[in-house]
Amino acid sequence: MKSVNLEYVLRLESLLSRIYPREHIADLLKKILHLAEKWNYGKHQTTRWVDGTNIYLITYGDNITHGEQPPLKTLNHFADRYLREIISDIHILPMYPYSSDDGFSVIDYHRIDEHLGGWSDIHQLSTHFNLMFDCVINHISRSSDWMKGYLHDDPYYKDYFISANPGLDYSRVVRPRASSLLTPFIKADGTELYLWTTFSEDQVDINFKNPQILLESIDVLLQYAASGGQSIRLDAIGYIWKEAGTRCIHMPQAHNIIKVWRTILDEVIPGTRLITETNVPHHENISYFGEGDEAHMVYQFPLPPLTLHAFLRQDTTTLTKWAQGLNAEARYPETTYFNFLASHDGIGLRPTETFLNDDERKYMAQETLRKEGRVSYKDNGDGTHSPYELNINFLSALTEPDDDIDMKARKFLAAQALLLSFIGVPAIYIHSLLGSENDLDGMHQSGINRRINRKKLKLDELEAELQKTDSLRARVFFGLNALIKHRREHPAFSPQAGQRVFDLGKSLFAMERYDPQTEDRITCVFNISSQSQPVKLAVEGKDLIGGEAFTGQMRLQPWQVIWIKHKLKAPERLGRLRRWRMKIFKR
Repeated sequence: MKSVNLEYVLRLESLLSRIYPREHIADLLKKILHLAEKWNYGKHQTTRWVDGTNIYLITYGDNITHGEQPPLKTLNHFADRYLREIISDIHILPMYPYSSDDGFSVIDYHRIDEHLGGWSDIHQLSTHFNLMFDCVINHISRSSDWMKGYLHDDPYYKDYFISANPGLDYSRVVRPRASSLLTPFIKADGTELYLWTTFSEDQVDINFKNPQILLESIDVLLQYAASGGQSIRLDAIGYIWKEAGTRCIHMPQAHNIIKVWRTILDEVIPGTRLITETNVPHHENISYFGEGDEAHMVYQFPLPPLTLHAFLRQDTTTLTKWAQGLNAEARYPETTYFNFLASHDGIGLRPTETFLNDDERKYMAQETLRKEGRVSYKDNGDGTHSPYELNINFLSALTEPDDDIDMKARKFLAAQALLLSFIGVPAIYIHSLLGSENDLDGMHQSGINRRINRKKLKLDELEAELQKTDSLRARVFFGLNALIKHRREHPAFSPQAGQRVFDLGKSLFAMERYDPQTEDRITCVFNISSQSQPVKLAVEGKDLIGGEAFTGQMRLQPWQVIWIKHKLKAPERLGRLRRWRMKIFKR
């Protein structure tokens, strides 16, 4: 048994005392240390922190299928054949038994859905890729043993859920849905009660005021980390603590619970990365960095809608203004942004609340509907509803229905190059990597808006399309391959490297990435318009994408991107290095 780090125990004690009454702390500490031993405390190697070679892929376990083969085996085959040179980390969306919401109504946190495969398939995938697992711990399926035990008055499950009086006022509660906050349930003895269901009637909110729930969550997180989950996504984590009369989101206890998890993982399975998923306005989202002691990464939620807005309007003004404010927000050691443009969900609009006005959000919603997408709404608590999420495939949202394959690929690859340029770690959704468009049949047949971007692909058909060099899939997939390979070769794109965003007018987006150790310096310029645009820069170098020399000026074609690799002149380099060192010293 490893000797226990006293500083670690004292920090845990301090954090726990901010969440629970003093009389629970000693027992909690004892049980947490026991869980640490259960998951081999002191027997795990430290995982390195992320660098410029880390590229995440986001996928469901069954996004690619092949006959009767378990989908996780098919994913292993596809990843081994096509992804080894471009993807470092694979985020498998909820892979546990579930009852609804495509995996997010979890029945059992500890098992793999038998329709996908088993833990052996996960372990096989981890031989060549780092893995990211989902921890859906705000709620659990009404079909779970936890709920069954609770409704049968099993004393073990007492207070596992949050009962409520439907006659009280819940108007202050922040909701991501327009469904009812409270759902009636009938207990085994015939008693009716109402339970909190923030997301749906099949997703029953878990009661973290019960200290036993904290222990359950720690057991789940340690199992995931010990089973190959080097990154763990904390789904909808801002909602985990409810307090009467409050907004019931981003409560201090929620932040402190994440700090408890971070403290335990840093000690027991060091190097495990916690990523918080909070689809909220930007200033609320970045609060989950804490003081460098909470999330390792936060989802960069403004990036998808602001990028889409820039492409639709052919105006980068808002995107540039937002990006110019990012430089200092994630500068704690081993923290950064988890950047993405598309995911299994839609394109959230709440993160735009401090950047776009209602008219611009309405315009984006209208464009989504014009392109056969859908718009999901949230309950404002006063009887009104507001657009919450655009449900549409990102490529379909970005392009016009009558664009030819070449134009679709140009526009979409320009957006993906922008994603790959930003400070942080990029994550690419599998349907973006593979150049998919709206799955209208899947949406209509299921009646579920989000299915528009969750199509199941048959391996044979997918490989046949990738072999056709003129297909949209091949154009996007191999175009992204080339971009990613350039990115992984240059330290300037590391999360630890600097970023400076320029204002070159509304049609262009531009930034400089700079690594002070290697002096690798790349200026990225994007033409976000359908017209050619002149570019003048006081730099000389080579465009990594096109391979041409850049001598200070050129004209960018519509939707063209250049990544100019160049060096600073000696006096400018010395000044930049001094400023960088001063910035590091001040931290």
